[in-house]
Amino acid sequence: MALTLAALAAEPALGLRVRAAEAGLDRPIGWVHPTELTDPQAFLEGGELLLTTGLALDETTSPGYIRRLVDAGVAGLGFGVGLSHESIPRSLVDTAEEVGLPVLEVPRKTPFIAITRAVSRAVAADEYASLVRTGKGQQELTRTAVGKGGPGGVVRKLAKLVDGWVLLLDSSGAVTEAAPSSARPFADQIREDLERLRAGTLVTAVGEYEAVLQTLDTRARGVLVVGTREPLDAAGQHIVNTAVSLLSLALEQNRENVVALRRLRSGLCDLLAAGHAELATRTMKSLWGGVPEAPWSVLAVTGPASARRSLADALDAEASGEKVFFGESGAFVIALGDVDVVARQASRIGGLHAGLSDPVSTVDFPAGLRQAKQAAEAAKAERTPLVRFAEHAGRGFLEMVDSQAAQAFSDSLLAPLRQHDETGRGELVASLTCWLEHHGHWDLASARLGVHRHTLRNRVRKVAELTGRDLDSPGVRAEFWLALQVSART
Repeated sequence: MALTLAALAAEPALGLRVRAAEAGLDRPIGWVHPTELTDPQAFLEGGELLLTTGLALDETTSPGYIRRLVDAGVAGLGFGVGLSHESIPRSLVDTAEEVGLPVLEVPRKTPFIAITRAVSRAVAADEYASLVRTGKGQQELTRTAVGKGGPGGVVRKLAKLVDGWVLLLDSSGAVTEAAPSSARPFADQIREDLERLRAGTLVTAVGEYEAVLQTLDTRARGVLVVGTREPLDAAGQHIVNTAVSLLSLALEQNRENVVALRRLRSGLCDLLAAGHAELATRTMKSLWGGVPEAPWSVLAVTGPASARRSLADALDAEASGEKVFFGESGAFVIALGDVDVVARQASRIGGLHAGLSDPVSTVDFPAGLRQAKQAAEAAKAERTPLVRFAEHAGRGFLEMVDSQAAQAFSDSLLAPLRQHDETGRGELVASLTCWLEHHGHWDLASARLGVHRHTLRNRVRKVAELTGRDLDSPGVRAEFWLALQVSART
């Protein structure tokens, strides 16, 4: 804390007396400068305590002298008595009181050098305290950055060190970290300032706070925002600059790690597509702790590159290796396992179109990938969020079949099932549809329906009994599938 005029005047050994503008004694003293010049403005920077014996001053010249000191921005005037003047000129005191410039009377027994030494000791102590605070702050930030805290830990530590709030914004201006969390709304108040900020630093007002906006030195442009009730002092500025350097380094390293992992994910997708399922799944287990349980439903998502990147970012934060794996293949984000997670994120982002394959084994992934990509292209052409390959394939065949004949066939084949369902004795149509969608896989279909697999087996047997058809035959299954597709279209 810088030495103020009040603190200097309170030192008994100096014997100083306040003669004018006592209300301004809270001003800090930047330095001490003795002079007998009547116009010392050219030699002042502002914030000084000026010392004079008034050798060239009298009642006539004193008012102009005081006003020139105010224009120069001095903190106060120390007037030595007992040499040129037995007392301070009355006009000098009155003018100083009028313009608010504090005046301290320096007794004959107090040499100016004693005042200079007192201020010098205070300035040195203040600079040392600032240096210690800066060093301690830099150490704490560095420990946090290299520890487990990451960028979020650095932001929280910085907020404590500057006694304010801190926001870390990404290239779009969205808040990625905030300390405290209640500071997030401040981001809305600096939108226009962000648009003006290209690089470097910008200082603005946010309510009762002074906010410093500092761009980060990363390829992925980000901004650190620090809000404090008082302007940052030298130590605070050094601490903020340290945080900017640490965050820039951490975010750049994170970005490089993310890029490397994305490339590895894409490589694993390529391995699966090339039929090297064993090598790919073994690598997934070692790096992500697990592999989604087969059979896999493969999801392909296409759309603008920026939207696909946003989807990958969201999946990095949410997806776990045991539940869902994702990677990139050309203009597609590919996912397998719990693809509902991926579809949900894609719908939130918008502008994306997805295709879902039939369930496939690990060795049949190449076929599933082809199906998913075809369905995604169909979804894009139809401007719909999701198309299942089974529906897409069925629609393609139905386009070649006479619609009236197809409808008659569907009604005839499904009539016994509908009659049974209308009596409230079961859900044969829904159960058969789900079972066929999952290629006769009892566990997957029963889990999707929310029933026991034995219940599903009984329903499928009932279908065979009512229709007199053998569902173990691939041709019969195909007929039922086409009938269900026709029914779904009407």
